[in-house]
Amino acid sequence: MSILIKKVQLNFKTVDILIKGNRIVKIAENIEEKVDQEIDGKNKAALPTFHNVHTHAAMTLLRGYADDLPLHTWLEQYIWPFEQKLTFEDVYIGSKLACLEMIKSGTTFFCDMYWHPLATKQAVEEMGIRAALSTVFVDFNDNKKAKHFKERTERFFAENQDSERVFFILGPHAIYTVSRESLLWLKDFAQARDLFIHIHLAETKKELEDCRKTYGLTPVRYLDSLGFLGPKVVVAHSIWVDEEEMEILARREVKVVHVPSSNIKLASGLFPYAPMKEKGVFLSLGTDGCASNNNLDMFEEMMVASFNAKIYAQSPSSLPAEEAFALATKQGAWAFGLDSGEIKEGKLADLMLVNLNHYLLVPNHNLISNLVYSANPACLDTVICDGKVLMEKGKVEGEEDIIEEARECVQRILERVRKG
Repeated sequence: MSILIKKVQLNFKTVDILIKGNRIVKIAENIEEKVDQEIDGKNKAALPTFHNVHTHAAMTLLRGYADDLPLHTWLEQYIWPFEQKLTFEDVYIGSKLACLEMIKSGTTFFCDMYWHPLATKQAVEEMGIRAALSTVFVDFNDNKKAKHFKERTERFFAENQDSERVFFILGPHAIYTVSRESLLWLKDFAQARDLFIHIHLAETKKELEDCRKTYGLTPVRYLDSLGFLGPKVVVAHSIWVDEEEMEILARREVKVVHVPSSNIKLASGLFPYAPMKEKGVFLSLGTDGCASNNNLDMFEEMMVASFNAKIYAQSPSSLPAEEAFALATKQGAWAFGLDSGEIKEGKLADLMLVNLNHYLLVPNHNLISNLVYSANPACLDTVICDGKVLMEKGKVEGEEDIIEEARECVQRILERVRKG
C-alpha cells in the first residue's frame, strides 16, 4: 500500500508526504510517484497522532454510569459490581467503541488496563490502531486469589504472543489491591521476560494515608523499597508525591502518566507538573477511562493538563502548548520505544490531517496553540495508522454499526446487573 499526500502543511511549509508500507519514506515538494491512493492536503496540516498512555478502553460502556462520587465509593459500590457482569463479548464491543472514539479524535496508540485483554486485542486489530494491553492483577491480599492470578498470568504469557501493532504488558491494579508478595512476584516475572508494568500509583490522599499506616512508607517509597520501580514501569496519576519521591521516579526512569481530567473530576488532586518537570521525571499524557473522564479526547486532555499546571504553579507560563502537544504525541511514543509520535522520513506512518478551514483553527497565528486550547475532534479530516487510512473526511467505515452494537450491549449488561 502506498499513499501520497499532496500539498499539505507541515512545520510551516507546504510539502508532499509519501508513504510506502507502514513508513513515511519521503517528505519533499512536488513528489511525482505512482501510488495506490492520493490525498489532497490543500488547506490541511499534517501532525503526528496522539498516544494515550493510560486508559481502560472498554469502560466506554460505563460512560456516565456513576458520576460525581468519591473514587473509592465509585469503584467499590458501582464500577466493580458492573464489571463483574462483563463478558469477553462485552469487552470486545466496548473496546471497539473506544477504538472508534480514539480514531475520530486522532489517537492511534493507547496503553490499556482492563479485563479480557484478548477481546481488546481483537478490537484493536480490527480497527487498525496500536495498543499496549495490560493483564490485570488484583488479589486484595488474599493468598488464594494471588495464586489464581499468578497462574493466570503465567498461562496468559505462555499461550499468547504480541502482534505487529499490539503487545502485552503486566497490569497490577494498585498497591492497595495487590499484595506485597504479588508485587515482588510480578517484578521478577517482568524482569525475566522484559515486560512493561502498568500500575496506578499515589492517586488519592486516602491511598497515601493507608500506605503510611500499613507499611510506614509513602506509595513511591514503598514500591522503591521493593525494587519495583524502573524504566519499564508506567505509573498513572502520581499526584500525592513529595519532592524526594519525584527524585526517586526520575532516578529510576519511571514513566509517569499525567491524567488530568480524571484527577480533577474525581477530586483526587492537582498533578505537580512543574516540580515533576524540574526533577527530570519522564512525563506523558492519558485520559483514564470513560467512566471517570468521560471521553478519550486527547485534544481536551492537552488543554486540561495545561490548565492544571498553570493553576498548580500559579503561573500562566507553566506547561505551554508546545509541551502539552509533545506530552500527547512523542512523549507517549518514547515511553514505549515506539518509532512514532513525529512526522519524519523513516518513521511509522501514523499521522492525522486537520482541516485548517475549521472555524476553531481560524485565524492560524499558532497552529499548536490552536490545537491545544481551541481544537476538538471535529477539526480532524483524516487519520492514518501503520500506513492505512482509518478515517477520511471525518468518517470511519462501519461507525454507525459500532455505535448501535454498543447501545444494545449496555442494555444486556444492565439487565444482568439488575438481576444480581
